[in-house]
Amino acid sequence: MTTSPTSPPSRLVPPATWALIAAAWLVVGLFVAFGDRWLAAPISPVVAVCVFLALFVTILAASFGVVREADHLAHQLGEPYGTLILTLSIVSIEVILIASVLLGPGEFPTIGRDSIFAVMMIILNLVIGICLIAGSARHGDQEYNAQGTTAYLSMIVLLTGTALVLPNHTSGAGEFTPVQAIGMSVLTAVLYGAFLWMQMRSHQRFFIQPETGRLSVRATMPSPTPSPATQTDHGGLDKRAVVVRSLLLLAMILPIVLLAHYLAVVADYGIAAAGAPAAVGGVLIAIIVFTPESITAVRAAMNNEMQRAVNLCLGAFVSTVGLTVPAVLVIGLVTGKQVVMGISGAETLLFAVTAVLTMLSFNGQRTSPIQGLMHLLLFAVYGMLLFLP
Repeated sequence: MTTSPTSPPSRLVPPATWALIAAAWLVVGLFVAFGDRWLAAPISPVVAVCVFLALFVTILAASFGVVREADHLAHQLGEPYGTLILTLSIVSIEVILIASVLLGPGEFPTIGRDSIFAVMMIILNLVIGICLIAGSARHGDQEYNAQGTTAYLSMIVLLTGTALVLPNHTSGAGEFTPVQAIGMSVLTAVLYGAFLWMQMRSHQRFFIQPETGRLSVRATMPSPTPSPATQTDHGGLDKRAVVVRSLLLLAMILPIVLLAHYLAVVADYGIAAAGAPAAVGGVLIAIIVFTPESITAVRAAMNNEMQRAVNLCLGAFVSTVGLTVPAVLVIGLVTGKQVVMGISGAETLLFAVTAVLTMLSFNGQRTSPIQGLMHLLLFAVYGMLLFLP
């Protein structure tokens, strides 16, 4: 999508986008003015439900707006830059919501762990399962770039294993010591930064849709230059459109930042009142944050853009671990709050099965709907264990 550099913002941006921004900021204004009064203890159940619905709808709508604006930037900038902008925008929202819960009045030491694990099960099983089945139903078995997928999966195994499994063997409480927390934050951030740098630079070709029927040829190509079909025409790049879309992206993210605290308060109240497992808080954050991106990934698979779906799904989870782990550990160190990262034995087994199944699903050069069914079954097992322990 290329617009004329002389197009005014009113033509560049549809009225619905302006309406969404105005509505989101109106809700922000109402909560800044009256939020503390509405959520003052004791909270009425009716007020809690109304507040939760208002916040949930506003944050979810703003998240969809973030995805839409990031998608416009993706078309402007090309791959993998577009997908990276989308993924980093969404994951930054997750980090903000988790930080709001950690910095809130209650004690939720496992919210970071629960959110990361919920994102893994939702993205790697539910969303990938739907992508494999929906894409195959419309286009048959689909091609993707095996080298990039392998890089994503290697990062997932390494980062998740060290962040969520290792703490169970460094202390009895599933925590890192302060020195270990500093070391893990630095190492995770450095590795993730290096991965992003190579993804955008020297190994950009790993994350671009291969030309149909030429996988074996492209796999041996030494040049990092993408095919003409996937290159971005930077000569025709509309810098004005990029600036406007970037500002709109920021205008969509800021309401989420400002409303995150209020959502954390009412969600804490709801989980405690319902007697639900603490892990439900992590699931709620994952659903709010990744529903728009999940829909985008499924649409990409149905449009025969399986590599974009892979970049969105696997890249989203790599970014989740790469950004959330350092953020949560640093918050714990600065505030002195307890941060539990180690997952349970059953969750460790689910992580191992998910990792192995995902590796097998992307072990060849084409997708299979049979693997998609297996991913959906594994997600159903996760849901059963979460709500029927």
